[in-house]
Amino acid sequence: MTAKIKKIIQHQFYQFISQKLPQFLAILGIVTAVLFWGIGSAIASDGPDPLTVPSSTSEATPNRPTLDTNTIPSAKVSQFVGAYLQVLRQIEGRQQELLSAPTSLESQRIEREIESASIAAIAQAGLTKQEYLQMLSLANIDPEFGERIAAAIQEAKNQE
Repeated sequence: MTAKIKKIIQHQFYQFISQKLPQFLAILGIVTAVLFWGIGSAIASDGPDPLTVPSSTSEATPNRPTLDTNTIPSAKVSQFVGAYLQVLRQIEGRQQELLSAPTSLESQRIEREIESASIAAIAQAGLTKQEYLQMLSLANIDPEFGERIAAAIQEAKNQE
């Protein structure tokens, strides 16, 4: 990992501390996408998904989620929130270690460990990686759904 990337990640973390949770959802989405697949392949769809509803505009914008956020059941939102909090803990818990890794090989090893733990947390919550990333993306592009997710996250944190 280059020093420039480390500085970007560190800068993003400090922005979170000084801003609201919805801004952090966007940052976490980017970090998660990079950890899972890299920027290019995170956007690509690898087949039909139960959360994706076909639409006549899906040909024009095939990489955008086409889900009606009003039809997402609260159980799915709860699954997402549980997974999100686990992924967040993985990233926050290892961020300083990642930023201070002495070599790029060490950084890559830590990134792989974070990725593996995050994938396991998502699966344990009952979601696929694609479902998780779709819901994360929707929370960032649909203000109403983002508020719904932020409220559910806050409620989950209050219950901890």
